[in-house]
Amino acid sequence: MPQCEVCGNDYDMAFEVHAQGAVHVFDSFECAIHRMAPVCEHCGCRVVGHGAQADGRFFCCAHCARAAGVGAEIRDRM
Repeated sequence: MPQCEVCGNDYDMAFEVHAQGAVHVFDSFECAIHRMAPVCEHCGCRVVGHGAQADGRFFCCAHCARAAGVGAEIRDRM
């Protein structure tokens, strides 16, 4: 059985994620998010939705981007 690269669980319904030339195996979306989702540079939470991006930096929302000093013109992506 495939083994999750995050938790090590052997699970018959594990799935692969292909990203940036690498193949990752997970047993749940929770583990996939833990490994793959970027981290907000202001509050540290995982960016699961659209988030905000400026100057190559990731934020969970426009509020965090502004709080981190990114220009006031940034808006949440929809």
